[in-house]
Amino acid sequence: MQYQRPDQSRAANVTYHLAPTVAWDARGTGAEYVPEAFDDDGFIHCTNGLEPLLEVANLFYQADERDYEVLVLDVTRITSEVRYDDPDQKFPHIYGPLNTSAVFGRLTAQRDSDGTFLGFAQGV
Repeated sequence: MQYQRPDQSRAANVTYHLAPTVAWDARGTGAEYVPEAFDDDGFIHCTNGLEPLLEVANLFYQADERDYEVLVLDVTRITSEVRYDDPDQKFPHIYGPLNTSAVFGRLTAQRDSDGTFLGFAQGV
């Protein structure tokens, strides 16, 4: 599967959030999104790069049978605080709700019958 790449002019400001489709859809027409784990974690998990996101998906969400999608985020448009708590700065955390105006794309998670995430494609 070939990965979809963001426009290079935006690439430095792009991060990704993996969300169950039902959770993203549940926000309705709201201007903010808060994932299911926010109350426990205190932040929204994001990942810089689709390859690392694929690893994260298979490590933490392979057993979850729900459909998933990837929110493509412009970090410069996120209104809540964004911090890197990891030394390699690959996994930004959003400390507050995600304003949906920062979402400029969505990708569909492609999975195998055993739940393995295979990649992400346009088409949501």
